[in-house]
Amino acid sequence: MTILAAQFTPRIRFHHSFSPAISVPTSVAVPRCDSSKLHDRHTPASVAVDDIGIPIEHVKTLAKFKSRHNYIRVLQVSRAADHPLAGSRLLLLDAPGNIHSISYLFKSLTDSYYDVFATLPPILPPGPIGLLGFGAGTAARIILERYPDTVIHGWELDPSVIAVAREYFWLDKVEKKYKGRLHIHTGNALNAGLRDGFAGILVDLFSKGRVIPELQDAATWEKLRKNLRSGGRMMVNVGGSCVEPEDIRTDGGAIMEETLKSMNEVFPGEISVLSITNRKDDSSVALTGTPPKIQEWKTALKGPLKFYADLWEPYPTRTMDRRLR
Repeated sequence: MTILAAQFTPRIRFHHSFSPAISVPTSVAVPRCDSSKLHDRHTPASVAVDDIGIPIEHVKTLAKFKSRHNYIRVLQVSRAADHPLAGSRLLLLDAPGNIHSISYLFKSLTDSYYDVFATLPPILPPGPIGLLGFGAGTAARIILERYPDTVIHGWELDPSVIAVAREYFWLDKVEKKYKGRLHIHTGNALNAGLRDGFAGILVDLFSKGRVIPELQDAATWEKLRKNLRSGGRMMVNVGGSCVEPEDIRTDGGAIMEETLKSMNEVFPGEISVLSITNRKDDSSVALTGTPPKIQEWKTALKGPLKFYADLWEPYPTRTMDRRLR
């Protein structure tokens, strides 16, 4: 599939934690919600990017078109840009321009929630991982690179997204490199399943700029739970107030809380939450199951991924508990 490029000036928001926006013809402005905030409270080497702009000459549109399911755009950020996203390739979906994948040619880590997803394998029983909401394969690439025995089955609703991933995000090379360990399916991810179940499930399901409504229904989580092997877990991008839905009347923070409540109905007392920021423009990832033994988890993780094991709190977190009252 060949996708024609077109020049345009979109607004960009991550559907998770790192939300740059192109809002003027001279620069790319960065709103407050960003993944570098993962490090603000814990490492002295944090980078404040809230007020940094990327000059528009450092951003190139590689593709822009509408598919049956999405408004798809691909952007390339120049390596010369003075910005944490320098050298990245970005997949934008939905009218608000939420970013659904980040890829770099020479590295796989992204300093965003995709890296958090890559901490899941060491706390799982043996078996394949389901990735619901494959996008351009950012999380899959990180996991396959770091865990040589892991097999991933990814589901993506839109075949055009997979075509874009192969043409612009090196997915074709990833498939060849990890042949037999990466299996991509197109269709409704909520119907995903394997005969013997999954050791773990990563859930990253957004549509129209928000966590899909089905994830605010406990019945969906019960259905997904039945696809887990004994001892299996799910890790879920539950979004937050930094996510920009197409419907401006919709509040991303409220959707996050509804999603967590529904999860807690099916996994009572077994939900942990990692908050990307501690501010009102939050974004969070949730984990099911009894809390892992942190030191053992950190020992099994390599390099900068160790950092994330210490950030989990039981649900509701202190911040959420105050908000709910």
